This record gives sequence, structure tokens and C-alpha cells, in this order.
Amino acid sequence: MNPSSIKLPVSFLIDKLQAELAICENDLWTPHFNTGRYEGNWTSVSLRSQSGLINDITAFPDKGYKNTELLDRCPYFKEIMDWFQCEKEAVRLLRLGPGSEIKEHIDNDTSYEDGFFRIHIPIITNSEVYFYVDKKLVPMKMGECWYANFQLPHRVENKSSEPRIHFTLDCIRNDWSDKLFSEMGFDINSEPKKVQYSDEEKQQIIAELSLNPSETAAKIISDLLAE
Repeated sequence: MNPSSIKLPVSFLIDKLQAELAICENDLWTPHFNTGRYEGNWTSVSLRSQSGLINDITAFPDKGYKNTELLDRCPYFKEIMDWFQCEKEAVRLLRLGPGSEIKEHIDNDTSYEDGFFRIHIPIITNSEVYFYVDKKLVPMKMGECWYANFQLPHRVENKSSEPRIHFTLDCIRNDWSDKLFSEMGFDINSEPKKVQYSDEEKQQIIAELSLNPSETAAKIISDLLAE
């Protein structure tokens, strides 16, 4: 079985990350749309979104994505994006405020085995931020680059007095990423695992998919209701 999370063999410069974060601080940070998923303050700003707008922070699969004008002001973020030689969907900064918590949840079809991988690069964090995936603590440090299987239950607690801010990239698997993940010990031929959702989790997924109707979303909803 592939690991629930893994650190990639690359890291990025903390001073450059934080300098570009300062550019983004002048823009609108939008509260996360799923208010039932967190307590406190969880906001985001987009560098790449479906509409091309900075305050469009939705991240649904199988949609067209465009760079936002904010990315034009952030050459180092663009350099990091270009390091990943694959198609990118949503690219965002995610801020979890002091004393805030993202409740345990799952994100549908977000495992490498499903053809998708989400990358987290901490820009601001500390030892009082606790990020759990599949009940295991993921020790992300500033400048590091991490993949996690977010189809597994995951949650975050910020028990510190400062915000936790990550640069996140939603990437589409290809031959380049298969080579990278193989070198990290992944079994790239592993089949996607069928996840058994509770009724509460099903309703949560359906509610999110209903926010952005599509043929794919309708099929997923239909499959969930048929289980």
C-alpha cells in the first residue's frame, strides 16, 4: 500500500516564499465555502482558478483552470509551479488562523491512484500546528514540499498564535510525475481504493459537488446515492 503522505525530494526558499506571500497579503482572502468543515478562520486566495479570479477558491476536478492576475506579480510561485512538469488545476494559498481547526473530512478522488495529486508547501507554520492524514501526524516544515492522499480522513489544528499558511497545487498525474513518485517508492500501478463513506460523509460530498454542477459531479452524486 502506498503511504498516506510523503515528502518530495525538493524544497523551496523560505525567504522568497514569504516575500511573495507579502505581495498577496494586499489581496482579498476569501473564507472557505464549506463552513461546516472548520472552526475559526480558514481563508484562501487563488493564483489559478476556474474563472481566473483571485477570490474564486473552489477546487473541483475536470474543470478548466486559468492563471489569475495575482500570479503575474509572483514570479517565484510561478517558478515553483513550473517545477511540476504536469497540468495544474487549482493553485492557492490557504491560511488557517490562530486557534482555528479544520475538522476531519475527506476530499473525493484526490489520491495519486485516482490520477490527481495535491501538493502542500508550508510558507508559515510552527510546531504548534498539527496536520493529520489517516490519523498520522505529518511533520511539514517551512519550505518543504509534501504530497498527501486527501481521500483519506485528514484534519488540521492550529494551536499557535500565528496563522498557518500553505502554498497548494492541484496537479494531474502524467509520465513525469509517475517517474518522480516511482523514485520515491510509490507503486504507480496500484489501483484506486474504493472508499466506504458514512452517510454524513456522503451528504458532505454531495453538498460540495452541488455547488458546481457538471456531468462528472452528477455521476458521482448518482453513484453515492446508489451505494
